Amino acid sequence: MEKFYAYIDRMKFIKRWQLMRSTRDENIMEHSHSVAVLTHALSLIENEVFGGSVNVEKAVFYALYHEVSEVMTGDLPTPVKYFNQSIHGEYEKLETLAVEKIADTLPQALKQALYPCLQADKNSAEYRFVKAADKLSAYIKCLEELRSGNNEFVQAEKAIGDALAEMKMPAVDYFFKHFIPAFALTLDELEGL
Repeated sequence: MEKFYAYIDRMKFIKRWQLMRSTRDENIMEHSHSVAVLTHALSLIENEVFGGSVNVEKAVFYALYHEVSEVMTGDLPTPVKYFNQSIHGEYEKLETLAVEKIADTLPQALKQALYPCLQADKNSAEYRFVKAADKLSAYIKCLEELRSGNNEFVQAEKAIGDALAEMKMPAVDYFFKHFIPAFALTLDELEGL
């Protein structure tokens, strides 16, 4: 019996933002979709607007599977994960082991093809776009919560916005200029009603 896709399906049960009061819960399955879409956008912007050479397909696949380990580890809150270098290093080892265990549930023919997506090359240009998209997704979640009147996300929005600016990525700056303003619109405003 092959279990890989049953593990992937369980991503919908792992909640994010556990230390913060949210107006709407978010799980790692929907977050992974958001990150994949944003990675696609940032990679396209990089290539089409700025003449880059990001492998868009590889970047999107990295994004799609970037939270797979959390099916076993859960979503460790950022303040805990980055409390100190020792904890972060041990958590990275745990994530790698979790991905290995999940990857081992694939038939060998599929494992060979999927494994590079599950254990992304963290030094690649493509992974840098995944990390930017991951932060961008979190930033958009903050905007959503703030728009709902939830001031719990004021500091997170500022910190994540600063972190995105510090990445000094033209594609991220372009996305902020051209797309972020629309996230403040209601459906009627998006429709132009």
